[in-house]
Amino acid sequence: MILTGPEIAAAQRDGRLRIDPFDLAAVNPNSYNLRLGPTLLQYNVPVLDAARPNPTREMTVGESGVVLQPGRLYLGHTIETAGSDVFVPLLFGRSSVGRLGLFVEITAPIGDIGFHGQWTLMLHPTVAVRVYAGMRISQIMFFLSKGPIDTYSGKYQHADGPRSSASWQDLVALGVGASS
Repeated sequence: MILTGPEIAAAQRDGRLRIDPFDLAAVNPNSYNLRLGPTLLQYNVPVLDAARPNPTREMTVGESGVVLQPGRLYLGHTIETAGSDVFVPLLFGRSSVGRLGLFVEITAPIGDIGFHGQWTLMLHPTVAVRVYAGMRISQIMFFLSKGPIDTYSGKYQHADGPRSSASWQDLVALGVGASS
């Protein structure tokens, strides 16, 4: 079951989920709007390697925004930290942003129970589009879980700003990649 807007607000008040900062005006009928943070990352190598850390360059989204170019991947982040030790969070782009040709969450909308931090947004524009820090770019929903809960404690916990892929850490543990 999905939490309704009023239940999201109630769960925020009683601590079953945490969104910081929380703004009651950002509550939708069954989701909560999250805003784009001021920092973007871009990978700066032509071929990304899942078995190694890939270098990035940092961009700051100024007052006049930044134009995202089609065919490029940008990693952004939410201003808000959001998570729950009780509910399963799912994050999607807002339809108004999608109508500008911007994919916000390409392949990984599901969050883990117990994750708390800023969410990294995988931004992929289909056309050139200007974005602004503070714009409502995504929405998070919360679903009831069933069964025992084992909370997340992984490599992205307490994220602050955009985080590049750490897939190489999993491969190193298998004996592939960066340290082999």
